[in-house]
Amino acid sequence: MNGYIHSIESCGTVDGPGLRYIIFTQGCLLRCQFCHNPDTWEIGTGREITVNEVIKDLQSYLPFMKASNGGITVSGGEPLLQLDFLLALFKECKKLGIHTTIDTSGGCYSNEESFQQKLAEVLEYTDLLLLDLKQIDSKKHRKLTGKPNEHILEFANYLSDRNIPVWIRHVLVPGITDDQEDLKKLRAFIDTLNNVEKVEILPYHKLGVYKWHTLGLKYPLEHVEPPTEEVVKMATSILIDK
Repeated sequence: MNGYIHSIESCGTVDGPGLRYIIFTQGCLLRCQFCHNPDTWEIGTGREITVNEVIKDLQSYLPFMKASNGGITVSGGEPLLQLDFLLALFKECKKLGIHTTIDTSGGCYSNEESFQQKLAEVLEYTDLLLLDLKQIDSKKHRKLTGKPNEHILEFANYLSDRNIPVWIRHVLVPGITDDQEDLKKLRAFIDTLNNVEKVEILPYHKLGVYKWHTLGLKYPLEHVEPPTEEVVKMATSILIDK
């Protein structure tokens, strides 16, 4: 089984517990204004790789992953666009006792029968999902990402109903995703879910702006600066504090 990937990070520390072997898949349906990987957007391109190649490469990192209670994280792009590859990969990982994580926006979630069947099977081999909830207001979400968010919230409920462990992530962008009322609504939604193990606030940064310029794209948030410590504390008090 082959997949299309953008790159691999062999020793990641921020995308799930412990030391992570991270695969960044190629292809995404969202067009987030703050995306730091716009070079992963195009579907059907990137480096073609087999499951066997991945397993062979990651085995040299197994002692470090297991010593840190780490594992493999498949990120993107959007990994759920390649469910067949995910399934084959995670099946092999489970044979080696590797903790498996999907980092997803939920942007391609669908009620289409084939997608539902494949997703359900993939989740049987998935230990954790990192779910990005970028904006609770659907109109603002569409402006920010190019897509509404109803299907993403439906995906969150789907995972909750099946008690799939989830870490919720929210990128905090000044003037765009830091409105207090929006944050309160997001917190209210998160509180309806019964499977959330952790909520993470990811402060907006501009480290990927050069990629936009390299691709000949105009970066839409050129004049937006990272949030202040006070703003991060405010968001933390709403989204995380009891």
